[in-house]
Amino acid sequence: MDESLYLHDAYLKEWDATVTSVKDDKFITLNKTAFYPKSGGQPHDTGTIQTQDGKEYKVIFCGKFDGNISHELDSPGLKVGDKVHCKIDWDRRYTLMRYHTTAHLISEVIHREAGALITGNQLDTDKSRIDFSLENFDQEKMQKYIDDANAIIQKDLKTSIKFMSRAEAEKLPQLSKLAKGLPPELTTIRIVSIGDFDTQADGGTHVASTKEIGKIVLIKCDNKGKNNRRLYFKLE
Repeated sequence: MDESLYLHDAYLKEWDATVTSVKDDKFITLNKTAFYPKSGGQPHDTGTIQTQDGKEYKVIFCGKFDGNISHELDSPGLKVGDKVHCKIDWDRRYTLMRYHTTAHLISEVIHREAGALITGNQLDTDKSRIDFSLENFDQEKMQKYIDDANAIIQKDLKTSIKFMSRAEAEKLPQLSKLAKGLPPELTTIRIVSIGDFDTQADGGTHVASTKEIGKIVLIKCDNKGKNNRRLYFKLE
């Protein structure tokens, strides 16, 4: 099991590591990594891995398989035991952090107002979407939800992270906004809180304060079938 540094420090941009496995010359694992693997609607990180002699490899994909994070490189050459220096594409990561924290705010606003749960989501660097279990589609109401979320942003709420057992976590009210609930295999739950406004079980990366988000702009809303409404938004 590798050490997932992003779970504890989303602002870590570079670090030293050791290659622990190589598969097909381009898929490697590290003893510790801050590269976020594609998961939960948040895209994977990209960046570089550099050897001690200065050779640089681009990380073009990250995924988690059998409990370990696999980094796909743009070229072969790394070997088990190599000491490397890793750097994240920070602009991309930071944008995704802003979008992820925004998604939490929007989902909490809509859950409070309409009792809706998340049925799907996809973050990106230019716009993102969230699907909700809503019966009715009302453009004006959706805009009000976005306005309410923007008002929360201006409160400059701080985010915090803690870990607790599943038994402890399940005592918290509405810990998961996901319609499907928490994955059954999780025994330790990572909790992300945004001030006293929102608390959710989450494994992604977030900004330290809501003021880092900027302004949310509603792009459009779509009807995606019975009791399923899709909301697209961007940040300015």
